[in-house]
Amino acid sequence: MSLPPLVEPAAELTVEEVRRYSRHLIIPDVGMAGQKRLKNAKVLCVGAGGLGAPALLYLAAAGVGTLGIVDFDIVDESNLQRQVIHGQSDIGRLKAESAAATVREVNPLVNVVIHNVALTTDNVMDIFSGYDLIVDGTDNFATRYMVNDAAVLLGKPYVWGSIYRFDGQASVFWAENGPCYRCLYPEPPPPGMVPSCAEGGVLGVLCAAIGSIQVNEAIKVITGIGEPLVGRLMIYDALEMKYRDVRVRKDPECPLCGKNPTITELIDYEAFCGTLSEEAQQAAAESTITAAELKAMLDGGEDIHLIDVREPNEYEIVSIPGAVLIPKGEFLNGSALEGLPQDKKIVLHCKSGARSAEVLAVLKNAGFSDAVHVGGGVLSWIKTVDPTLPTY
Repeated sequence: MSLPPLVEPAAELTVEEVRRYSRHLIIPDVGMAGQKRLKNAKVLCVGAGGLGAPALLYLAAAGVGTLGIVDFDIVDESNLQRQVIHGQSDIGRLKAESAAATVREVNPLVNVVIHNVALTTDNVMDIFSGYDLIVDGTDNFATRYMVNDAAVLLGKPYVWGSIYRFDGQASVFWAENGPCYRCLYPEPPPPGMVPSCAEGGVLGVLCAAIGSIQVNEAIKVITGIGEPLVGRLMIYDALEMKYRDVRVRKDPECPLCGKNPTITELIDYEAFCGTLSEEAQQAAAESTITAAELKAMLDGGEDIHLIDVREPNEYEIVSIPGAVLIPKGEFLNGSALEGLPQDKKIVLHCKSGARSAEVLAVLKNAGFSDAVHVGGGVLSWIKTVDPTLPTY
């Protein structure tokens, strides 16, 4: 369905702006009025990473007058495979500042506002209130639900995107005109069920495909042209090169945007999403060792059985010496349990500690009461024991 323009047009375009945006101006559907609306728009991009990088570049190039960037992370070498707004010289630099510098280079006419903070329930409402539209480039469920709830409570539309390996999704959530994110996903997936991009990977160019779709939708919403993805979920399969969209209806029982909402303020999103199951949290609280303690065990010749619960392709990148690879899935389906030694202390590790904590809970329930896992996983081993190993 077509919707009215989100913002009023600016008073005028300068001669420089007419020259810069001429290819927009000669499109009848955009024209002077549409470009003036883009100039007058204030758009916030949550995240300057995989999706935020291409989104910010094209929002700037399109002539969005005010671009906000909220990100507290720093540029890492592993980001450069997909986060094209950053370069080699930006490694170690704050992402928000690196992205802002590139945006200004792409289009010096854009007013860039940097929010170099972690988005939290304490600041999200205040930050969002200064913008007309939100572009969500986050990569975790807790922040996605928070972005959705804040946008709904403030009556603002936001363009959502998600990427994983070769698959991407995008939609426009605008509770005044259609469903919100909770209508599509009423509950987050069980802890550990959906790996993050840091665990499962993502094809770099997929970020550009979904990020550009997000910008396309933002332009349509701002200018009031075409039919935005309100009430539709766009699904992209990069391997099969297929696009399809699925209708998403507003849930009348939605606790946030339904007829009788029960969520009227922000909640504890970490608790709502739960990065770890309760069993894993309890197991980890009782049986976690550091990478340095593991090194002492190995150096002291302690009789342990060290298990890496990551995937084979991760094991090929880097591994802790002496670790045996048994992927997490083999513990969850029970096939790995019968082959475990009964006379050795079992030590588990993964990339950062989340997956090994889930496996630890499985082992505790199976009777391996003295099993432990390495907090921080192989990343902690690299940081504190052997910095010569590659990270990913």
